[in-house]
Amino acid sequence: MTEADDRHFAAAFTRALANDQGDEAKRHLAAGRSIYYMDDRYPDAIVKEFPDGRRQLVALQDDREVVLRDL
Repeated sequence: MTEADDRHFAAAFTRALANDQGDEAKRHLAAGRSIYYMDDRYPDAIVKEFPDGRRQLVALQDDREVVLRDL
């Protein structure tokens, strides 16, 4: 990719993120799969959300998921 291609991709990606309504995440939850996302309130962890609405803070250590605490 050229530098111009990189800039074009970054701009399109930023626009897509700004307009994301979470549809794909909702589909995963509806299909019975957990989702993972970042939350500014927990800068050193990842939020894992289960289809039943439960949430946990998790971290990745040595290629495995470690539960830090329930939310």
